[in-house]
Amino acid sequence: MAVDNSRLKGFYKKSVEERRTEVARAANLRPEDINALAQHGELDEPAADRMIENVIGTMSLPVGVATNFVIDGAHHLIPFCLEESSVVAAASNMAKRCLTHGGFTTNNDDPIMIAQIQLLDIDDVEAAEAVILSEKQAMMAFCNDTPSRMIALGGGCKDVVCRQLPTPMGTMLIVHLLVDCRDAMGANAVNTMAERLAPRLEGLTGGRAHLRILSNLAAHRLARVTATFTPVEMSTDGSAEDGASVIEGILEAQHFAVHDPFRAATHNKGIMNAISSVGVACGQDWRAIEAGCHAWAALNEGRYTSMSSWTKDDDGNLVGRLEVPLAVGIVGGASKVHPAARANLAILGVESAQELAGIMACAGLAQNLGALRALSTKGIQAGHMKLHAKNMAVTAGAQGEEIEALAARLQAYDGARTQTLAEAWLAEMRNG
Repeated sequence: MAVDNSRLKGFYKKSVEERRTEVARAANLRPEDINALAQHGELDEPAADRMIENVIGTMSLPVGVATNFVIDGAHHLIPFCLEESSVVAAASNMAKRCLTHGGFTTNNDDPIMIAQIQLLDIDDVEAAEAVILSEKQAMMAFCNDTPSRMIALGGGCKDVVCRQLPTPMGTMLIVHLLVDCRDAMGANAVNTMAERLAPRLEGLTGGRAHLRILSNLAAHRLARVTATFTPVEMSTDGSAEDGASVIEGILEAQHFAVHDPFRAATHNKGIMNAISSVGVACGQDWRAIEAGCHAWAALNEGRYTSMSSWTKDDDGNLVGRLEVPLAVGIVGGASKVHPAARANLAILGVESAQELAGIMACAGLAQNLGALRALSTKGIQAGHMKLHAKNMAVTAGAQGEEIEALAARLQAYDGARTQTLAEAWLAEMRNG
């Protein structure tokens, strides 16, 4: 379930322990979830050794909570796991500016994944496709005839689709199994179905089944979000006039990303700063998510372009939209094995994979707007370097009270803030 209120006043001013306590209370976390977060999200070695091969240790990343999100009428605190400063703050700031029109609204597809079976060495591709489609119902029944909680809950193979793929090696027949994975990401389920069905397809077509594996371009599993921001919410000084100017700057930046793939890559990286970070925090396959989202950005227009859309409505409000494929799950995988992932899912309070996908898309849209607004006004470095100053101080070798003192001096400096400068100032501080 969602939290009662995602507006946590003065949250950033509190200590790590105070923040953890407040989030635990807001999300009604279990003691084991609180402990998992307090232990830096570390896996014990036996658990790590079960997850991947040749384990020699583990590695921690910060987990921060984005606040102020109202999604489909409910408040949510959103955990981000990443190493980059300013991302959590920017998403929280934009969420706070999205309240006049009720926050973010999501609309997500059913959790349909694609399993692909590559058929080669077919003499008559047209005839092979026809026979496959004539046997569609029998093949779906075959895929769904194994004991499975997913199938018992209404999931399973829902369709069989064929694609003829001309290549320099001849025309391949690609069979897609469309599988409803319910609350699982679905990789194991769809791969198993593809493996089981491949011999039957060979028998039907006289061809040879080669690759049998899921596609990470989850084009039937889209998460959509829309949000409206008034000129006053977008302003830097609280005035509608300034907000209207900011909105124009954002639209100019958006058109840059739509039409230039070099800008689109950085624009979309900002979106994935949030989507992937929530994915990591919640034990998702963030590499698959990244692959699918970037492929989707290149698919519809025939070239790589912006994942997001920003327009102005008749009232002068800024309207943002994001539609991306998000194959996520709340059962199985690292989301259940990793104690910190379980704790972060508990903070979100999601009850389905579709709900998780919608929240991740909202985070992506908010972070995208945060970057666009900063770039269109004071520039990205002002806020980024403010939060980066402490990292610079630590890298320079500052310790204890030196960190705050050096960071404050760096923040106040109007010139170029470099690591060399930080090291020189630290030496100056220590020499008296």
